[in-house]
Amino acid sequence: MNLKQNEGTLDRIIRVVVGLVLIGIGWLALANNTLGITLETLGVILVITGATGICMIYKLFGNFSTKK
Repeated sequence: MNLKQNEGTLDRIIRVVVGLVLIGIGWLALANNTLGITLETLGVILVITGATGICMIYKLFGNFSTKK
């Protein structure tokens, strides 16, 4: 499987920031219910994809943020 980076720099920064915010909201305010766990999970996914620069959904539909 070819795993090249397919996210642009701005896309990666936004993913990491939004992911950290979601983790914080889920952990601080809603940690004991399903919504909190869901927000934390989405946050972790965004942080991982932002840190690696690889988004599998982009691979399925095309590289939106790296096209010139």
